[in-house]
Amino acid sequence: MTRRRFWKMSGSGNDFVVIDVRQEPAGSLERPEVIQELCARGTGVGADGVVFIANPGHSDASLAMRYYNSDGSRGDFCGNATLCVTSLSSTLGVRPGGSGPELVIETDNGPVSARIGVRGPEIDLPAVADVVPQVELALKAGELQMGFALAGVPHLVVRCDDVQTVDVATRGRELRHSNFRASGANVNFVSERVGDWSIRTFERGVEGETLACGSGAIASGILLAVWKRSGDATSLMTRSGRLLTVRLARDGASWRPTLAGEGRVVFTGELAEAS
Repeated sequence: MTRRRFWKMSGSGNDFVVIDVRQEPAGSLERPEVIQELCARGTGVGADGVVFIANPGHSDASLAMRYYNSDGSRGDFCGNATLCVTSLSSTLGVRPGGSGPELVIETDNGPVSARIGVRGPEIDLPAVADVVPQVELALKAGELQMGFALAGVPHLVVRCDDVQTVDVATRGRELRHSNFRASGANVNFVSERVGDWSIRTFERGVEGETLACGSGAIASGILLAVWKRSGDATSLMTRSGRLLTVRLARDGASWRPTLAGEGRVVFTGELAEAS
């Protein structure tokens, strides 16, 4: 048996198993059935997903990350996982790869600039251009409008009277499998509070509600701005009770988002891996 160190991390309640594979390849750990076993709560470590930190493919990047959902499927991007990697980078001794002061993290969705801000980790995403302000799907009682944004991964956003009254498991699954996009979509429900917004998310690949979703917060921030319900900075209170903040800049017809949140080490451990 060989043993592999891992970090159990939380990004606003969105939790991950993080494994550094820069010196030793992931091997069987990257098989879908192993990902599922690691993420299983009660019998595995328990997580919404698994992150592998790898060597970058370009000299101007600091590191690369590969993200897997708890069902074993590969994800193009995960906002909270990227915030966690940003936080862990100093522990791993990672330094900026290029001439600038910021980290550049290679993701399947493209390079992400990352740094530790005053309140915690922050990441700048590639421009988001695929935004549909009004999706032609039937609204249900308490739902006010619905839009779509491809914020690294596909997201439907539903503005509601009160997210606390939404049956996220049932309605989220229904919309996740709608025919709006062939691959389905994550589903976010948002409602206004005093000074910020509440958000609840049904995640594709987890196939259930998670305590937070970074890319869902980004998609929601963009659509709230498009709907003129919020400005260029939006704070969203997640199910975990932690805030995610989205800042936006316009780039022609696209949006350039910055996500700020947390990336916290919960514990470290070792995996017993069959050689």
